[in-house]
Amino acid sequence: MVISSFPQLKTRLQSLPPKAAVVAAAHDEHTLQAVFAARRDGLIRPILVGHKEKIISLAQNLGEDLEPDQVVDTVDDADCAAQSVGLIRSGAGAMLIKGMLQTGTLLKAAVHKETGIRSGEVMSHVAILDVPGYHKLLYITDGGMVVAPSLEQKRHILRNAVEFCRFLGYDCPKAVALCAVETVTPAMPETADSAALKEEAERGDFGPCLVEGPISLDLATDAEAARVKGYQSPVAGDADILLAPSIAAGNLLGKSLYGLAGGEMAGVVLGARVPITVNSRGATAEEKYWSILICAAMN
Repeated sequence: MVISSFPQLKTRLQSLPPKAAVVAAAHDEHTLQAVFAARRDGLIRPILVGHKEKIISLAQNLGEDLEPDQVVDTVDDADCAAQSVGLIRSGAGAMLIKGMLQTGTLLKAAVHKETGIRSGEVMSHVAILDVPGYHKLLYITDGGMVVAPSLEQKRHILRNAVEFCRFLGYDCPKAVALCAVETVTPAMPETADSAALKEEAERGDFGPCLVEGPISLDLATDAEAARVKGYQSPVAGDADILLAPSIAAGNLLGKSLYGLAGGEMAGVVLGARVPITVNSRGATAEEKYWSILICAAMN
């Protein structure tokens, strides 16, 4: 099954029970608006971690009731991140939601060798975009975690994204390893990586999926461009997953589709015991809601 929009994904979740969610640094209006909307929609049962008095005050202003055991008080951001990750380790939550603290602070606690929640060899970020000019959701990885991935790291990043799409109901995700050209070129090492990933996918190394590369963005997302250029592939013009060659490329691509192209964006970090939302502290309540929705779909 292919998902065309966030509302379509939301419709699929209406019959599922709510998931336990830990909200790190919940003392933020936009975060609480998203969390309470997700609670009203039956997606989550939240535990709110952060400045207790501010959380209770904001909840009252939003007209929401809280039970005493729903709020965990903390002294600062580091304590907030540590307690939130500790709750996940204890089994109290099936997802971790970032509120008003820096992403680095939360992820530092998440990847700690002794007290963290890393489960895979590589933790990676996936940006999910609903773009007006495209016929279904796009999954861009990795524009937020791994700076200059090696071929081995790309394998893990791709596997994370493919398995993520399968969680959401995709039978055979279509992935592309993006490059500037469609041929292996010594001056562009990422083209050799792309060809290697395609070959490995054809062997079945990533399970049921199609992987194409090297391939440019226009051929990956525009079937007419592929036809004109004579590029034949079942993935051309119909990609689900866009694997970027670097964090810079992934970050620029995601933000351009979100900002200039008017897309809506959610984001999740994979490779931990539970999915982690890492929206910007300045993200709207709606953007944070979509990220919660994505995490709820994975459990």
